[in-house]
Amino acid sequence: MSDDLAGLVADRVGDRAAGWDVAGELPRDLLAELGGLGVLCAQVGVGHGGAGLDSRANGELTAAVGELCGSLRSVMTSHGMAAWAIRRLGTAGQRDHFLRRLTSGELAAVGFSEPGAGSDLAAMATTITDGGSGDVVVCGRKVWVTAAHYADLLLVFGGYQGGATAVVVPADTPGVRVERVPHPSGCRAAGHAGLVLDHVRVPADHVLGGVGLPLPLVVTAALTYGRMSVAWGCVGILRACLTAAVEHTGGREQFGIPLAGHQLVGRLLAELYVGEQIATRACEHASASWDGGAPEVATDAVQAKYIASRAATAGASHAVQLLASAAASDGHVVARAYRDAKLMEIIEGTTEICQLLLAEHVRGRAGTVRGRP
Repeated sequence: MSDDLAGLVADRVGDRAAGWDVAGELPRDLLAELGGLGVLCAQVGVGHGGAGLDSRANGELTAAVGELCGSLRSVMTSHGMAAWAIRRLGTAGQRDHFLRRLTSGELAAVGFSEPGAGSDLAAMATTITDGGSGDVVVCGRKVWVTAAHYADLLLVFGGYQGGATAVVVPADTPGVRVERVPHPSGCRAAGHAGLVLDHVRVPADHVLGGVGLPLPLVVTAALTYGRMSVAWGCVGILRACLTAAVEHTGGREQFGIPLAGHQLVGRLLAELYVGEQIATRACEHASASWDGGAPEVATDAVQAKYIASRAATAGASHAVQLLASAAASDGHVVARAYRDAKLMEIIEGTTEICQLLLAEHVRGRAGTVRGRP
């Protein structure tokens, strides 16, 4: 199934990704088509119109999309993260209603970060309050919301009833303002935007679960999916870079031999290959934890995202070095990868936040390490 979906995406993308990157825009009709086919949230079950893929199959699909177009993969991550949060936090009625919309061509974006709350999501100032008459009122600002430029539905996280929750806000609701990020450095066609939510009224049954929940539970439910998706997307970046580097260094001669025959070039190719392999194994491990219901799945997702995003940044840099001026053209697959990869070290938890989370995990299991009491 994932191979069929990957082939469908490859057919639709063709050689258009470079043009989308330069223009900073993805075709809205393509996004709606892929959403309607369940590609953008392929882990949603068939009963709700999705493909019903497990994490491993969805990961390979995500890598295939990331290999073709980082901006499209970013939209896929945002849409899939919204679907997973609804599936994880919503009531049965909310799942039936909203998931079917997300597999019928409507697009979703997820609003976490704020001007004063990036890595420290506990500092979120967005509020969701009882507005009477069966409504809630949403007030706040969100920044760098991937796919918000295209979204029909906005999944907004904020404080609610002494805890936190997420509320589904239709993008055309009065009081919602979407402000496009003008010139993002990476994933330039992914529709990054800021949100202004000025006393936005939505039905109370748009609040997922209908109650306030502990912030770590609410955040982890969505971010674990997002980190898995970013990690697999980075595998796609590495594969695109490796393919371009092998083709270029094998087909161009310097000093009478192919570039790949020079030892220093071979070293960079080897490092790029090993980076792709390590990132792939980390993602496979995390997906196995997800599919097996392992209690360490959140940590394994952080680890995969940490390993894969760092490998993608290093690998894209190697690819630029190997292709030299051939990779300097705006929109070139390696030029896109170089810019996109660095963004992957920032979104869904910076490299430094991942390090802190992994260090905390290590400290928590210190008593189980061999040789310790």
